[in-house]
Amino acid sequence: MKDIITSSREELAELLWKSDPIIHRILKNSINVHDSRNEIFRYLDGIDTALFTIYSHSKQDMNILEKKNARDCIRVLKTILRTQNEKQSHFSALRALYNIARENRVPKNISEGFIFEFIYLFRGINGNSGLFAEKEKPPFLNLDGIKAALERTMFLDDYSKRMDLSFKKYRTGLDHDLVPERNDMKQRILQQFGGNDEDWTDYKWHLDHIISDIDTLQSMVALDGGEIRGLKLAIENNIPFQITPYYLSLFDRENRKQYDLSIRAQVLPSVTYCQNFLRSIRTGTSMDFMDEASTSPIEAITRRYPKILILKPFQSCPQICVYCQRNWEIKSLQESSITKETVLKAINWIKANPHISEVLVTGGDPLTLNDSIIDRLLGMISDIEHVDRIRIGTRTLVTLPSRFTDNLIDIFSKYHKLGERDLCIITHFQHPTELTPDTIDAVSRIKKQGINIYNQQVFTYYNSKKFESCLLRKTMKKSGIDPYYTFNTKGKEETIDYRVPISRLEQERQEEARLLPGLERTDESVFNVPRLGKSHLRAWQDHEVIMILPDGKRVYRFYPWESKMELVEPYNYVDVSIYNYLKRLYYDGEDIDEYKSIWYYF
Repeated sequence: MKDIITSSREELAELLWKSDPIIHRILKNSINVHDSRNEIFRYLDGIDTALFTIYSHSKQDMNILEKKNARDCIRVLKTILRTQNEKQSHFSALRALYNIARENRVPKNISEGFIFEFIYLFRGINGNSGLFAEKEKPPFLNLDGIKAALERTMFLDDYSKRMDLSFKKYRTGLDHDLVPERNDMKQRILQQFGGNDEDWTDYKWHLDHIISDIDTLQSMVALDGGEIRGLKLAIENNIPFQITPYYLSLFDRENRKQYDLSIRAQVLPSVTYCQNFLRSIRTGTSMDFMDEASTSPIEAITRRYPKILILKPFQSCPQICVYCQRNWEIKSLQESSITKETVLKAINWIKANPHISEVLVTGGDPLTLNDSIIDRLLGMISDIEHVDRIRIGTRTLVTLPSRFTDNLIDIFSKYHKLGERDLCIITHFQHPTELTPDTIDAVSRIKKQGINIYNQQVFTYYNSKKFESCLLRKTMKKSGIDPYYTFNTKGKEETIDYRVPISRLEQERQEEARLLPGLERTDESVFNVPRLGKSHLRAWQDHEVIMILPDGKRVYRFYPWESKMELVEPYNYVDVSIYNYLKRLYYDGEDIDEYKSIWYYF
């Protein structure tokens, strides 16, 4: 694949027609688009029939896995060709292909990504995906007993070696050579602010020294030109930007673009992010991707599911993540304000609704509040008889582990009563470099109280390389944190730098996470449908590709979780281009041939 990723559109068009000369001939010889549609449907039906009949000789020698992939590609291509989907997506991929074939040229609006999608679809329907061409049937399948077992063991060892080799490309915050570097950064930060080691263990000291200006940041770490331009744009336009001293200690001081790439990306707003953020404000485009305004029955509450809701008692965080779902309502620490009356009304609303059994306290980050407020808040929720689980949604375990004082953990323990009420923590580690000795200390003290900790990862470009998220899962699990969800990054224009094709998330789950032991891959990959909530990506019945746009982006139709129970409307989502993602990986030094099956995850 890497040998054609830099090909011109004209070269790719030639490759496209070589991938299926019959479709090319149909398009060239058809009277009109309608005629070509009917002919292609008949052609695809013929292939489909030949794939799984004993009376067809043309497909008899094809491997059953290649046949399955061909059938999937036929299903997708048929869906793309349907007029209803053209109407819904406001584009006809068939018409674009028709024009390319008839005019023997590629229009300017048709991208390489568009052509790539159809090259792989055409190859797929003909059993030429390339996924199995160089592979032979594993020898252990032809053996029995101990011989089969030994051969299978060698096969599994190869899988494991491949994963272990990939792990060596990344770092964890527990690596012995990285811990001293970060201790040096810690001392540099303390010196900058006139603090000492005792201050470092005081979360209030960290909150008093939040970094939110370029000069302070540059005095401690190197920033490149792009980072500086992004930060200046954010500050000039009041786009929230905050980093805790602790999290800054995870930076590579010299900015060598290695282990801290994901760390920096989470907190340093890029130029693209700021420009798109400002464009949304200027054009009046809502940044409330999940449409929480339509799922909030009362201020400070969001509800999308029958038994659980979200309670938001605070609108800020010690540190602001660039890709935050709620960036439209997150404020700086100084600006955040939700009144006591608002929170009391929300709690009374929960109390009056006996159908709610679980409350996720999040925000913002509720652990920014002081202990006495947290104690009162949890006490009021615990007094509601029908609430039997309280989740604390917080990222302070990642950004400010000193927040977990013995007093705070004692408060949690007071409301965690086995058999009566569960209290757990939902956190948000993004990369294995975020797991540190300070994290382990906090987790250890929390777990001693029998309190479980679960992680919700957002799958972004910066943790999407081969086996990168697997190392995160592995490191978390042995540190006492259970993987819970892996989210597709919300489809907000300002987060385009972070978004990854859905097919990559599906590929990662099937080809990488699946190699881990079951207890390390307990997370579920999901897409959040606005208003309605999570749709599980492992279930192909819950989503389908309905169109390929000129820029190579797939349009997905998502069917909400309750679509078999109620007449809920599906949601159409425009993904990011697979081609652009692979090209970005290519220029970042990745071997994109390792990702070649990505085109066949739908």
